[in-house]
Amino acid sequence: MNNFDFIIIGAGSAGCVLADKLSACGKYQVCLLEAGPKDKHWSIHMPIGVIELMKNKVLNWQFNSEPEPTQNNRKIFNPRGRVLGGSSSINAMLYIRGQKEDYDHWAALGNDGWSFNDVLPYFKSTQHQERGADKFHGVDGSLNVADSVSKPAIHDSFISSAQQAGFPLNNDFNGENQEGVGYYQVTQKNGQRCSAAKAFLTPNVNRSNLTIITDAHVQNIIFESQSTAKIATGVCYKVNGHRHNVFAKKEVLLSAGAFNSPQLLMLSGIGPKDELTKHNIPLVHELAGVGQNLQDHPDTVVVTHHKQSNLLAIRPKAVWWLLKQALKYLALGINKKRSGILTSVVAESGGFIKSKPYLSRPDLQLHFIPTAFDDHGRGLKILFNYGISIHTCLLRPKSRGSVTLYGNKSSLHPKISINMLTHEDDKKDMIQAVKIARSILSQQPLSENNGNEIFPGNSIQSDDEIFEFLKNKANTIYHPVGTCKMGNDDLAVVDNQLKVHGIKSLRVIDASIMPTLISGNTNAPTIMIAAKIADAILASWEQI
Repeated sequence: MNNFDFIIIGAGSAGCVLADKLSACGKYQVCLLEAGPKDKHWSIHMPIGVIELMKNKVLNWQFNSEPEPTQNNRKIFNPRGRVLGGSSSINAMLYIRGQKEDYDHWAALGNDGWSFNDVLPYFKSTQHQERGADKFHGVDGSLNVADSVSKPAIHDSFISSAQQAGFPLNNDFNGENQEGVGYYQVTQKNGQRCSAAKAFLTPNVNRSNLTIITDAHVQNIIFESQSTAKIATGVCYKVNGHRHNVFAKKEVLLSAGAFNSPQLLMLSGIGPKDELTKHNIPLVHELAGVGQNLQDHPDTVVVTHHKQSNLLAIRPKAVWWLLKQALKYLALGINKKRSGILTSVVAESGGFIKSKPYLSRPDLQLHFIPTAFDDHGRGLKILFNYGISIHTCLLRPKSRGSVTLYGNKSSLHPKISINMLTHEDDKKDMIQAVKIARSILSQQPLSENNGNEIFPGNSIQSDDEIFEFLKNKANTIYHPVGTCKMGNDDLAVVDNQLKVHGIKSLRVIDASIMPTLISGNTNAPTIMIAAKIADAILASWEQI
């Protein structure tokens, strides 16, 4: 069968939700296409496997940016999930919604229906909050949200030191107020990862009206001409080198993420005219904003030696501790709930803080990890140190990048230019972020066991020296958005129903539609976006 009502491109956080909600009523035939394999690998389901997933070339697209001029021409690593569940199958599992003001700002930009009060019901309806229901949390959804069952004592020390540095305690970053430090909640169930695939797809794979095709690399979207506009009618994809076409009677839904969605639009002839002409791609519809407006959270890591041994390290005492912790996971606990360090998301604690006291809301996010960290966790050499690290990222950067093409073949990676720290305010704020991380590390109880600083290093003190460190070491925290932004201005790609401007029967539904970056991790907001638009799609077709 190659005719469906809806075709969804990409089985990531958005695609899994769409597949669930659009097929649930049984009235519509739904096809879900995923470039990667099924989510069977052990590293997906064992939370600490996130370390291995950073290096996995099968489950991770492992994109790299162009050489970044503001980063001493370094290529910035951009991991993205290439598997059922997408990046929710390889991420650090932190459940964060962002701030009320983020969504109210979207609405203020002219995107009706996207204020915080509009989107909160979808955050609530998609989650099962193990703490119970309240004004901000729901219990009837499929995405399990839990307290971490792995809380090495060093995280308590971080939280205490952050409080000593003047930052308040917060037990719920998704409650009334985001500001403060504490433990993150995670998308886990019984100590194992609860990805979007596990939550929304796995329980429904046997639905007769849901077809899931893995290892299906989409080549382009198929269009037909009408008297007034182009209409999306299908998708061409490859499996094992063979081309196949599938056709949509109602809509094509593009949910391939902030890098692949704009790439696929351009490969299909929708985007900036000059970019398409450069690669000999016939123009279907000119949209200047496709691939523009790229935003991500710039991140820096301050790392110091630490004298305790219950840390993630390649040292005799640490390895013995890890082995004992691994037995807790393998043994299974009460009610088959796994525990121990193998359930760790690595960044169990952190917080949201203000870089300057007079700000009205937090502009920095902290992730504390109990290991000496470098090169996205891919390097082993630094792990021979007992160490601890504080990630600090800027929540609302002003720098903007782009996604363009290397050529007209879908086998090529998208051409990513982050332009990180090109805005002077971002530069100043990230210098301040380093200083704040250092101030936390200098407080008790962490300071009692800290040794010399590894990064940036004790000799790096002036603002110019810190910025040079940032040029050599700063990265993103893997939250790309904005490249098919929602709105009505010259760079907008979709409207507030996420319909592509100027094209019929085509929507983009993923993090690429965010006009501005939200203040936190992007997985939960992407799930919310898909749930909200799935309801809108169903309602629109019920009326016909």
